[in-house]
Amino acid sequence: MAPVLPLVLPLQPRIRLAQGLWLLSWLLALAGGLILLCSGHLLVQLRHLGTFLAPSCQFPALPQASLAAGAVALGTGLVGAGASRASLNAALYPPWRGVLGPLLVAGTAGGGLLVLALGLALALPGSLDEALEEGLGTALAHYRDTEVPGHCQDKRLVDELQLRYHCCGRHGYKDWFGVQWVSSRYLDPSDQDVVDRIQSNVEGLYLTDGVPFSCCNPHSPRPCLQNHLSDSYAHPLFDPRQPNQNLWAQGCHEVLLEHLQDLAGTLGSMLAVTFLLQALVLLGLRYLQTALEGLGGVIDGEGETQGYLFPSGLKEMLKTAWLQGWVARRPAPEEAPPGEAPPKEDLSEA
Repeated sequence: MAPVLPLVLPLQPRIRLAQGLWLLSWLLALAGGLILLCSGHLLVQLRHLGTFLAPSCQFPALPQASLAAGAVALGTGLVGAGASRASLNAALYPPWRGVLGPLLVAGTAGGGLLVLALGLALALPGSLDEALEEGLGTALAHYRDTEVPGHCQDKRLVDELQLRYHCCGRHGYKDWFGVQWVSSRYLDPSDQDVVDRIQSNVEGLYLTDGVPFSCCNPHSPRPCLQNHLSDSYAHPLFDPRQPNQNLWAQGCHEVLLEHLQDLAGTLGSMLAVTFLLQALVLLGLRYLQTALEGLGGVIDGEGETQGYLFPSGLKEMLKTAWLQGWVARRPAPEEAPPGEAPPKEDLSEA
């Protein structure tokens, strides 16, 4: 049975293979560590921004899968660096011979995790649009509910979001015109203006053409204008068609979508590079392992040796596994109880 993808490795190529694997393994460990840092950063960001995502959003699965893939890549790189360095010394290599087999299996499973995380990095950012649309709409609608259980922190979170990311509303400052963002406890029910505004819409909400203070741009040279923004006569020398002079111009949906997609794109690029490094390290370790087995674990042994991926083709491997499984399933022949001699056949007299 011919091995799969055999490669003849003389002495110098074996040494260069071990040295190259040592360098690639450290690069893989570095890439795995960077994936852990980026995944942790994205996970922390999602913890702060989770209020503004729909509950059904699956985007948080990306940093979780990436954390597992990065941890496996980091471990594969560290153990691979130790094994490749030990292979250069016949006295140090014997303890590592039993490590390479489980390392290759674990590294292959880690490669599957990398592929899974990379697939999530490509697929999940597309769902952020609807998730942010729903989450931000809910947060704006509950901005006033500072005393309602479950929504007590919504006002603070929305204000911090708008101040930190320099955004206003969901798609712009006019989004605040369609929600009641002033709590009813601060409204005077005897004020005719309040009554008129509440009765002006079927939902019975107190709607104004104003925005919260967190929409104000502190870099504006003039005092912030928060109320009567649609009235061109309420504020002198103010053009309501250019509110970016006083308010943040972008909506929070656009800002958060770009921010999270950038993080996912960076993480996806790192996952792709790490997958390539891990594939090279695992292939190199497999060739080094099989080549050294042919020399009894001595890398500077005389003569050429052959490295390969599998000792036989896929058909032969499946046939061997089937035969081994069939033999294991066959019932063992019944043994005669001790003390009883097997029956003898009567021989007819000649």
